[in-house]
Amino acid sequence: MSLQFSRREVLKGAGASVALLGAPGVLAQAAGGQADSAASASMSMQDQTRAQRMQWWHAARFGMFIHFGVYSTIGRHEWVMEDEAIHIGQYTPHAATFRPTVKSPRAWAKLAKAAGMKYMVMTTKHHEGFCNFDTKLTNYCAPRQGPGRDVVREYVEAARAEGVHVGFYYSLMDWHHPDGARCATDEAARRRFVDYTHGLIEELMTNYGKIDVLWYDVSWPLDVNGWESVKMNDMVFRLQPDIIVNNRNKLPGDFSTPEQRIVAETNGRAWEACMTLNDSWGYQRADDNWKSARTVIRNLIQCGRDGGNYLLNIGPKPDGSVPEESIRILTEVGEWMNTNGQTIYQSDLCQVRRSNYASFTRTGNTLYMHVHFWPGEYVAISGLRTKVKSAHLVKGGTEVKFTQDDFQTKLIGLPEKAPDSPITTIALECESEPTQDTDYVRKNKPRDGV
Repeated sequence: MSLQFSRREVLKGAGASVALLGAPGVLAQAAGGQADSAASASMSMQDQTRAQRMQWWHAARFGMFIHFGVYSTIGRHEWVMEDEAIHIGQYTPHAATFRPTVKSPRAWAKLAKAAGMKYMVMTTKHHEGFCNFDTKLTNYCAPRQGPGRDVVREYVEAARAEGVHVGFYYSLMDWHHPDGARCATDEAARRRFVDYTHGLIEELMTNYGKIDVLWYDVSWPLDVNGWESVKMNDMVFRLQPDIIVNNRNKLPGDFSTPEQRIVAETNGRAWEACMTLNDSWGYQRADDNWKSARTVIRNLIQCGRDGGNYLLNIGPKPDGSVPEESIRILTEVGEWMNTNGQTIYQSDLCQVRRSNYASFTRTGNTLYMHVHFWPGEYVAISGLRTKVKSAHLVKGGTEVKFTQDDFQTKLIGLPEKAPDSPITTIALECESEPTQDTDYVRKNKPRDGV
């Protein structure tokens, strides 16, 4: 993953340079390319099955991202090989010192479940090119390096043991493979590298049983034709008919992937915001800029409000243990989710959103007011245009009294101290789907002397 910008932004310049060469498209066409009609037919079939394939994913809302690899032993972020220009001859020996404990994947899965996360996505191969799984295509893999075993298999078994859906991250960009960059200008290199890439993905889709998510990343330096992405996805769906895939192999895929920001899609397009708990994806020992549990929950609420998912990352230490701050934060999030989870998992698109101290989600005609800065005594919503029938605290179920007119819905008689931590949720049962119009208030609320 990138440092502060999305991969798209980080690699835009490099991608543009390759595009100017005209190489990937030209090379792929020389190799036969991929017909538009084949791409159209393939994506049409995926369109027909998408609603069914993604039903569990929409209900899940919350997932765990795991960045774990050789870079974890260095402790300077997963981009350290490129950002510090470490020569491959200096970098690859770290693979022999990469020795995670056997029990670590089970700890990740238990933490994910306790936090209220319903699926996990682990790096099977990141940009560094190291394969965390058993493969016949390279010796630069976990069973033949430091771990001495298949870390991905341990992860899959751990996730299934906790009843959590299984996802694989796979980086198309590869800093280790000799053809990883020259494939942009050399057709023979492109052929070798694309065959290698498809071969690794085929192994991942074949050797681990049912896989729920394939999360591609960084398509540099090739385009959709250069990667033969239609053929790639066809193979994936042939081997895993129920899988869902993202949009980072230059095809639309099943969902979009805004990174380090929450950007809702429109027209029913599925999306998932992926974020770090601090500022790093892979383990960076000096990074202490941790998000609070309150911030994590507010982000989760925002994703739920706008119909998206939240994929939140951990970067395990070299031995596979989770940093203490990550455990503390996710444990607090999980305690909140134990009480308030239904306000997230069952959320529909919510039009109500304006408040100085609260966020909102909705399920049917029930509006959930998530008060993150508790003001005491009362809270109020401006311009709620739907009649409220009743209100209660989600934690404990205590009835909340209220008054309502055309301009203000005021929930009164509240305790001075917040009843829940770090966010208190109030459920408002409405007569119809709740909507908010603060412009109505601005235009029509009586002015002084009127």
